[in-house]
Amino acid sequence: MAEMGLADLHHRVVETEATVRGYERGLVELAERGVDVLVMDADLGAAGGTGEFRKRFPDRFMEFGLSEQDMLGTAAGLAQAGHVVFVTAHGMLAAANAWDVIRSTICTASLKVVVCGIDAGFSSGGDGCARQSLEDVAVMRALPGMTVIVPVDAVEARKATVAAARIPGPVYVRFATSRTPVVTTDMTPFTVGQGAVYRQGEDATVMACGVMVYEALRAARQLEDGGLSVRVVNCPTIKPLDRAIVNRAAVETGALVTAEEGSTIGGLGGAVAEALAQSPRPSPLRIMGIEDRFGESGDHEQLLSHFGLSAREIVSSVKDVVARKRAIAAGTDAGGTT
Repeated sequence: MAEMGLADLHHRVVETEATVRGYERGLVELAERGVDVLVMDADLGAAGGTGEFRKRFPDRFMEFGLSEQDMLGTAAGLAQAGHVVFVTAHGMLAAANAWDVIRSTICTASLKVVVCGIDAGFSSGGDGCARQSLEDVAVMRALPGMTVIVPVDAVEARKATVAAARIPGPVYVRFATSRTPVVTTDMTPFTVGQGAVYRQGEDATVMACGVMVYEALRAARQLEDGGLSVRVVNCPTIKPLDRAIVNRAAVETGALVTAEEGSTIGGLGGAVAEALAQSPRPSPLRIMGIEDRFGESGDHEQLLSHFGLSAREIVSSVKDVVARKRAIAAGTDAGGTT
């Protein structure tokens, strides 16, 4: 994978880092470049990735305590005045408590506010469902004009933070506080709105975001040993989705699996299904994620395994869609998207 600009994942011990650390580096980089960036924080402290920025640029930092709605409203005003405003809050609280403010004061005016959802997915596992943001991608994706990004690792999280400052209109970026595998390097291309093929394959495609990209790469390697050639695509931008890469996957492999650390309703899987419905070659699709239920308490890795989000389950899903593709070709399956 080195020639593709990816980290070497063939070692027994893979480097890990929380994506929120990439957010922290991105904020400092923006300020050092001279971007007129302001940062707000809702009582997350160092865990929220704003610590270094606060220390080096205290006159550009504001602490709001547990007052997400007030923070988002103030952010809207400062964005209206021309600043690039990053707001830092628990993903669940931004997506739930402050959603109305984001919709009414930021999205309706298409203001330049970057909403950073911290403790995404199961990364706040010990806090249980009260703090786990599993629905954030779905509700943010539904807002008109909102760009939604889920970085694959800490390296891409830095790139996404820097890129978010240049995107017109509001942006939601999801960050984890627990350590996850580092899949990419500084040389790996990243463009908002584009997916990236991390592994070529012909029999099926796994489209994933966040930590699930690493699990998809592991699954593809296992499937290769069993004779199946599987493409792995990183989809960091959930909205706007790279529909062209979905269409190519459908035409060239004819069977798709999506994998995300969030609700199966309205997230990456839903976006791919919408694109696939308009593809010149509708194909069997399996959507992997959390199926219409809340999370539970536990550490990050335990919860991913408990909810069936590991390489082993991806292997099973790929075998299923490949079997369906072959049944359709043989005329023994009605086919279509599932």
